[in-house]
Amino acid sequence: MAAGEEHETQRVRRPSSKQSARKADAGRVGSGTSATKRAARRVSAPRAMRYAAEQLQELLGRAPESVSALKPTEDGWQADVEVLELERIPGTTSVMASYRVTLDEEGELLAYERTRRYTRAQIDPRG
Repeated sequence: MAAGEEHETQRVRRPSSKQSARKADAGRVGSGTSATKRAARRVSAPRAMRYAAEQLQELLGRAPESVSALKPTEDGWQADVEVLELERIPGTTSVMASYRVTLDEEGELLAYERTRRYTRAQIDPRG
């Protein structure tokens, strides 16, 4: 690596949707209902959290600090991801942002939006 070059973050490769579907179908005997097939394709909650953080980082170019909420939806997952937007000294004055990330059943990012900006030391008045 030449002087001044930055080391690029290593990306984690996941199987494509087609590969995941083939593996799920190979392990299934007989034909199931569409609800059964949908449930078989849905990624687990820990994976959904990881995928939300990874894909948001790829889009924003900033590493998420945490996933503060995750809930299943009819079509996949919805996650709230906390990101450091502007680092300041002291750290309690750094600007944070909360992003709402929508994933499909297989963990692919469908949409995201910034829902809130705040200083790190700020306490949420909503409790």
